[in-house]
Amino acid sequence: MLSRPKPGESEEDLLNFQNQFLAARASPAVKIVKKADKRRGEDGNADAERLPLQDCKDVVMLDDFPDIVPALTPAPPKKSKIKSACVHFEDEDPEERLESHDEHITAVFSKIIERDTSAVAVTIPVPTGDPFPRTFHRSEIKSEVKVGSGRKSIFAQKMAARRAAEKATTAPSAAECVQIRSAGPDALDPEGSAGGAPLPSIRDDKAGDFLTSQRPCLITGEGLGSQKSEQEAQAIHRENLEKLQSMSEEEILQEQKRLLAQLDSSLVAFLKSRCGGNEGQKKDLKMEQNRLEEFVESLPVAEHGVGSCLSMQESGLEESVRKEENMKVEITDDDLPVKPKKEWIHMDNVEFEKLEWMKDLPSPRQKKTKKGMQARFSLKGELIPADADLPTHLGLHHHGEEAERAGYSLQELFHLSRSQVIQQRTLALQVLGRIVQKARTGEFASSLKGSILRLLLDAGFLFLLRFSLDDAVDNVMAASVGALRALLVSLDDEKYLDWTFSWYQGMAAFPFVPNNEEEEEELNGTEKSQDKKLKDENKPDPDVARYDVVKGLLKTRIQHRLRYILEVVRPVPTVVLDILHILTHIARHSSEACSQLLDCPRLIETIVREFLPTQWDPQVAEPGCLLTSLHGVACATAMKFIRVLASGGRNATARLLNRFEMKSRLSRFIAEDPLDLLLPREEAIRLSIEAFRLWAVAAGYGQACDLYRDLYPVLVRILQSLPELLSACHRKSPMIELFVQRATAVVTLLIHVTQTAGYAAELQAKLSSSEDSEQIPPPPVAWNQVSGLQPFLETSLKKFLQEISQTETWQTLQPLTTTYLIYLGVYYSACSQQPSVNPIDCLEELERLTSEVLQPLLSQPAICSMWDLLRPCSALCNPLSCSPAPESVFSIASLSCTGGKPPLSLVGSKSPFPFLTALLFLINSITHIHKGLTSKYSSVLGFRGLKDYLHQSWQTGPPSVTPSSAWILRHEYHLQYFVLALAQRMAGTCPDYTQHASLHHCVAMALLSRLLPGSEHLVYEVLLDLAFNPEFLPEAKAGGPEAADFSDILHLGTSAKLAQPGSAAAFFSKGTRGALLRESYQNLPFIRSCYLSHFAHLQPTLMRSQASYQGRNYLVQSMLLPEVKGPILPSDWLFFPLISLYNKVTNAETRGAVLNSLPLDLVNTVTWNLQWVLLLETWRAKTLQSIPTAAKLARLMCVFLTGSDLFLEVPIHRYTAALLSVYCQPKALDSLNLDAPLPGLASFHDLYISLLEQFEGVSFGDPLFGVFVLLPLQKRFSVHLRLSVFGEHTSILRALGVPLQQFPVPLERYTSPPEDNLNLLRLYFRTLVTGALRPTWCPVLYVVAVTHVNSFIFSQDRTMQETDAARKSMLRKTWLLVDETLKKHLLYYRLLNAESPLGFDLYEQLPATRLKYLQTVTQKETENAPALVS
Repeated sequence: MLSRPKPGESEEDLLNFQNQFLAARASPAVKIVKKADKRRGEDGNADAERLPLQDCKDVVMLDDFPDIVPALTPAPPKKSKIKSACVHFEDEDPEERLESHDEHITAVFSKIIERDTSAVAVTIPVPTGDPFPRTFHRSEIKSEVKVGSGRKSIFAQKMAARRAAEKATTAPSAAECVQIRSAGPDALDPEGSAGGAPLPSIRDDKAGDFLTSQRPCLITGEGLGSQKSEQEAQAIHRENLEKLQSMSEEEILQEQKRLLAQLDSSLVAFLKSRCGGNEGQKKDLKMEQNRLEEFVESLPVAEHGVGSCLSMQESGLEESVRKEENMKVEITDDDLPVKPKKEWIHMDNVEFEKLEWMKDLPSPRQKKTKKGMQARFSLKGELIPADADLPTHLGLHHHGEEAERAGYSLQELFHLSRSQVIQQRTLALQVLGRIVQKARTGEFASSLKGSILRLLLDAGFLFLLRFSLDDAVDNVMAASVGALRALLVSLDDEKYLDWTFSWYQGMAAFPFVPNNEEEEEELNGTEKSQDKKLKDENKPDPDVARYDVVKGLLKTRIQHRLRYILEVVRPVPTVVLDILHILTHIARHSSEACSQLLDCPRLIETIVREFLPTQWDPQVAEPGCLLTSLHGVACATAMKFIRVLASGGRNATARLLNRFEMKSRLSRFIAEDPLDLLLPREEAIRLSIEAFRLWAVAAGYGQACDLYRDLYPVLVRILQSLPELLSACHRKSPMIELFVQRATAVVTLLIHVTQTAGYAAELQAKLSSSEDSEQIPPPPVAWNQVSGLQPFLETSLKKFLQEISQTETWQTLQPLTTTYLIYLGVYYSACSQQPSVNPIDCLEELERLTSEVLQPLLSQPAICSMWDLLRPCSALCNPLSCSPAPESVFSIASLSCTGGKPPLSLVGSKSPFPFLTALLFLINSITHIHKGLTSKYSSVLGFRGLKDYLHQSWQTGPPSVTPSSAWILRHEYHLQYFVLALAQRMAGTCPDYTQHASLHHCVAMALLSRLLPGSEHLVYEVLLDLAFNPEFLPEAKAGGPEAADFSDILHLGTSAKLAQPGSAAAFFSKGTRGALLRESYQNLPFIRSCYLSHFAHLQPTLMRSQASYQGRNYLVQSMLLPEVKGPILPSDWLFFPLISLYNKVTNAETRGAVLNSLPLDLVNTVTWNLQWVLLLETWRAKTLQSIPTAAKLARLMCVFLTGSDLFLEVPIHRYTAALLSVYCQPKALDSLNLDAPLPGLASFHDLYISLLEQFEGVSFGDPLFGVFVLLPLQKRFSVHLRLSVFGEHTSILRALGVPLQQFPVPLERYTSPPEDNLNLLRLYFRTLVTGALRPTWCPVLYVVAVTHVNSFIFSQDRTMQETDAARKSMLRKTWLLVDETLKKHLLYYRLLNAESPLGFDLYEQLPATRLKYLQTVTQKETENAPALVS
């Protein structure tokens, strides 16, 4: 075995080792592998595969020499030539090596064309005595010479100065120039032929000097290729000037416009730039301008206008050049903060342009301009005015664009946020967060154009924050969290949601899901939600975030990142609070978002462990203690997050209480008085408030009621201390508002515990019986455990109500008093249902409460003033009060409103709505249990403020549905419902109630089309007890039917003929409109059952809504209401049975089923629907104003489109005719607009085509059906409707026999203005001539066609040649008609006359003008014809 070299051995030893290795012929231990050349893309053994060099030379065949260089595609890649040519042999010829690489001569040479140098002047070198040209040094050139403008080096300036000096020495002298100019125009043309004589008007010396001194600016003549090129250019220029002088000003301007229109815009810009491109041209421009002004003065008056025009254009150009020069300010020593000295090296010649950056910034523009400027912000996020002159030491001038302006634009902040410098990234994110915060409060609404939030989101601000959130630097992470909190969370929204938490049904809230109609698909129920969820999963994150920011963030798994920051990074308290706010906003989004937060590993565990501990450092409570970390300290914001998370559903609440041990936390923070908690006093009270609210949410599901038994002493102690709040309020304690909020949360908890205990006996009875399949265990709290708290609350209520006249005290205590009233209403509703309670005792308690508490309260002047405040604070009466804020974006749900929420608003501090709603709820509960007390509260409906509010609210259109408006209006609708419910009880007991019935019925009808999702129970109650209640239609008993008949007889509203158009069922149709109204009034119970049965599809949502409103907590699934996309019922809900029947029949016929006869219940359904519509159109017409007349007619057309003979049923025919008479009144016809899009209808044209086809098949010539066909053919509607009748469905003209005396629409609506559609006029004429349209078959359209054709053929207005030829041809054809009757009607038509059998009057003899025109057009035909006589 060969030995290896060792240290210390010499080179001879190494050589011996090498010889031994070679002699042994052993294989080397290391193998040398040659790497591939990446640039060549070859293997390691590419040398072996390289082609040998070609030894043969290229043979050039000149005959086949190509004119075009062969295309080198693909281009040869760049290769290393050193590698292949690094080794050469001594005997190798370099020429042969070069020739071997020459593949073709065209690789070097192409077709060569010699340049034409015949016109180039040959300059002979100046002879000198030196053998070589003399060199020069730049120091010899005068430095004072300045040429050109722009930034040039010193050497370039010296060379330019030298060239300028050489040109000056070779240029002709001034005297020579004068001689050339005085030679006249002929001197410019040596041959003297082409120039021509000068114009007679140009004889002055000045004028001749002007013409001869002019030189072309653009044409130099270099490309003409001859020695006379310059003279040719001068001749062309002279001809141009002569041509201009021979033209007037108007001709010059016209020719200029023509040239500008023909030339390319880029070419025009180039030509204009040539006019003032350099300094020499500017000087020439000035000289020529002076000569031009002198020459213009010598022109005659007729030519002076052209001169002035040219002068304006040239002066405008000079002005623009002057502006550009003014922009470049010369820099001197005085402008520089550091004065350069000549002793400094290389500073003997100072280049001021290179020192420009050292000078002071120019002052910002002071004058205001209409042009928008880029917004710039300070480091505090404040908008800096454009003319603000701030010092540079503030750090607001570190940007390139608009360097003189202070502040940073959004684009610059975006750029800075991606900097590699940590401080810059942090600063940019902080500033952006402050800008967003101020923008959401509306600070920039009046100063900036557009929305900052929309601009930022479109620019990707959301994902900029998301990327920054993943930064490893704590400061960047904290800044991104703060900016994200500013973007998502509105502290005002959280404040008002907490404020309304204890209102009636205030615990339930709408989810913060943006209302995006673009993303909605036409699916139903579960299929819709599943398909939408699948669609969102397949979408990219930016697309999802574009219409829903929270959903987009959840798709980026932001909850995992926030958990990591809380658990591992453990940031400062401010960042922790921001994260908790962000998580709270996400939890408000939807139940799905709550589930994702609960499913995030260790997120809830971390929050509960770190921010809701049962023990913490007592030093936190010491005054002046500065928290450096919030970890390990109880936090009210964390408790609020848990409470909002629990509102997402009963399952989420169960997980929080059991898995995450929130029950023990509740006991810990509720059992101990907040003043004894080792926390700052305010934080301790807030923590106690949120603990009670969380318990109230759990009790709202019937959960955590076992804590009630354990903490009962604590609750009793708190209730005993509630009267002390009154004295604290008088002392104006600084914490009084927080203590009132805590007491309100306690009473809210008792409300839900009482509701849960109220159904304990019922659930126990169901559990004992084996009939019920679904066994729900009763709650762990019984009625006898909660009934003992009522005396405490009633006593406290009496004391607080005594302070109602004290404004400040009452404003502080009003939230607590509101919850007292709600508690009493819930208590007595549950008490009356308890089998263990004596009903008589309950009724006596209600009588005592009425006489001792409520009746004295209603007589208070303060209560009267509250009713007066309803209208100013109402969102319905003031729609702008709940309109979205200017900076609202559709992808982020917010409760912000324009103008905020002032005290006099529905959720303002002075709003009477929460207290009055609770009072009405209590009164309704009492009157529902004890109906004998109803009359005691009759004064409630008599308050003038309430009546004014109701009258204004139903007449004003509701605001558009947005997250803010839906949240506010829901509370206002509660008050209206309780007023109507009280009115329903008053209607049967109080004899003087009739005076309010009409008002309350109008409010009920308006409320039905406004109630939002989640209030299905209220819709059901209004339909059941109010809408169809005969007591709310007093007109039926007060002579309403007779008044309708009398109106028809006197033709007040419409003609009597409208009520009953003749038909196949005319024999049975002898009832008047009054009789129909009486019959409809008697059928109100059947009408109510009809509508209730057709709203059965709302049953699932109705069950969920009833569970919430009736206090069945064991059935409540979530405190989040359904998503809001609009009201529960559409505005045209009164047509719903008819539309439902039409859809059912249409779908059956689509599947191939044939409905020969309709069941009796369907006939009754349509009849009841028409009866209800007739009642409303007659006595409640104003409540239907929101439905367009065209939509009503389209719904009525479904009567004819459903089945084949449904419209021939006697009752249906009668009521349809009666409704038609209503819709044919003048006001209704004026409001009819068939061209506008109709709700629920894709295309009226398609519906009308279906109506025409149905009329052709099953009409049997029914005049009522015919009127519906004729109504859309009025002249002001689309011409396509008339074309479809006279073009594609002419067969219906034979059956459209509506008599003129029974047609309810004036014919003037069909004949005025005259028809101008040539195709339709030809169709009119064709149907008349062919006999398809006759007065006996279709009298209405016959009159219309004759009127339009007569107006057309005798029209002598100037029009297009085609139209004129058509009317003359039509007149000739009319003259040649064989049918004398039609010919007479067309020629002698005079005007409409409804009393005439024909519908129009005829001339006895044609007027002279018409006769003359007729003879002119039909001259050939009239030569042998007799005179025209009638």
